[in-house]
Amino acid sequence: MKNITAFGEILWDVYPDEKRLGGAPFNFIYHIWKILGSANFISSVGNDENGKEILSYLNSIGFNTKNIIVDEEHPTGTVRVVLNENKSPRFTPAYNCCYDYIQLDEQMRKMILQEADLIYFGTFSARSEITRETLFSLLNNPNKKYFCDLNLRHEFFTRDLIEQALRSVNVLKINDAELSKLKELFTLSANDNEACSSLLNKFDVDLIGLTLGEKGAYLFSKNESDYYISEPTQIVDTLGAGDAFAAILCLGYLKQISLKQLNQLANEFALEICKVNGALPHDNSLYQNCRALFKAI
Repeated sequence: MKNITAFGEILWDVYPDEKRLGGAPFNFIYHIWKILGSANFISSVGNDENGKEILSYLNSIGFNTKNIIVDEEHPTGTVRVVLNENKSPRFTPAYNCCYDYIQLDEQMRKMILQEADLIYFGTFSARSEITRETLFSLLNNPNKKYFCDLNLRHEFFTRDLIEQALRSVNVLKINDAELSKLKELFTLSANDNEACSSLLNKFDVDLIGLTLGEKGAYLFSKNESDYYISEPTQIVDTLGAGDAFAAILCLGYLKQISLKQLNQLANEFALEICKVNGALPHDNSLYQNCRALFKAI
């Protein structure tokens, strides 16, 4: 079985009336864990009530916490979440959190690289220099595959950061707003297809997933492309839909299934997440079909 490792933030999404576990890397790796039965996660929590609650919960469900560092100085991450009229979230993240200070000793870094077949990361947790340096120490290993969900939020990024990320990845997942930013930064064509084709070739990327919200998604490889849109349905909220799409995109890439089948699977799985409250489902039946399909990875 392939080992998939995610790097980045785990935090509490704080709504007006409750809090839920979140963070794009955690949402992504949670889905991977539910489908494959194993996963590695490199992150950090504070030595505070929020952090203790996270570790207690993860340990209670059997989730691997060996690479989640307890930070004695900085608080567990939180993000204030408000849903707009379209059930889409608006995020207000706290600053100076523990995931801004992720550091690995050399033994831990070597162990992670030895175990991982694919490493997932985003750019949000790399907003700080310390975590960014830790992330870059794991990239560009010729024996590993890399998946980047760009997550260009709140201007916590630079052109250099994005370029280093893109030069490292085999699979890139972006949304339409992020593609617009890439067009601007790298002087790409205004046409989405042409812009993605340029990214594939300029950075030698194998696969790009471009999500368009309720308008569906495109997949692009160097040889072909595919478009898929799900049937309209009642949406509870869209929190975590992109992370769900990314998880299936990653598994389908490793499984080497066709773009047409993969795009449908990723869109439909993301749609199921939109039918429940929050980014992570409480009903494990959502994962049954995926388990059967991807068990041989």
